[in-house]
Amino acid sequence: MSEAAAEQAVEPVLRVADLGKQFGTRMALRGVSFELGAGELVAAVGPNGAGKTTLLSILAGVQSASSGTVSGRAGAGGAHEIGWAPQQAAVYGRLTVRENLRLFARLEHVSDADAAVARMLEQTGLQPRADDRVESLSGGNRQRVNVALALLADPLVLALDEPTSALDPAQRARLWGFVSSLADRGKSVLFSTHHLGEVRRYATRAIVLVEGELLFDGAPGELLGSAGAGDGDAEGAFLSFLAEQGRQ
Repeated sequence: MSEAAAEQAVEPVLRVADLGKQFGTRMALRGVSFELGAGELVAAVGPNGAGKTTLLSILAGVQSASSGTVSGRAGAGGAHEIGWAPQQAAVYGRLTVRENLRLFARLEHVSDADAAVARMLEQTGLQPRADDRVESLSGGNRQRVNVALALLADPLVLALDEPTSALDPAQRARLWGFVSSLADRGKSVLFSTHHLGEVRRYATRAIVLVEGELLFDGAPGELLGSAGAGDGDAEGAFLSFLAEQGRQ
């Protein structure tokens, strides 16, 4: 492998450096820095108002940062390199799944919209529901449509804001099976969640935001305890971490 190829192989997909966001007198993000590698499934956790949604929306190009930089292969490639799935799905209920995908593919200026729609229907397992109106779908299937929209342009990074907040346990498991398969194929995923059991089961890494500051970046087990512990123990471990940081 050449030196240039070796550098490309180890270059982070996304590099966030000293990112800040200010709303009036309130600092929503304060000097946040981290990197995201290919195939990583990274959880962003923290209390309400910690800055998780602000961080994800800046990375996705929905809003601009007040300071700092976003670089790397995805950061240099523009909005199409980071697929954005907000907590509230921006879909049209009276349109079918296929019609929603085709509309958003054209809005994203995807070169072959029909091929992209066919690919996403297959990858998400939505082909049997392709001609159903979105308003008739279960919560789990609507969230699959939301993720499919974010993947239409085949981005390097997928940013998910609270992707399972309205789903039952079975729906959450199915969605995470799909998202984990994306990471297994090399897609980088950054997601926010309040389900700490999901962090321990599915994330390869966790970052903790509190009042806009990054307080932890490491293995979920280091933050939440052993894999065999229950979800309640994960919550207790997280609260203990916050207390140790003086942020409870």
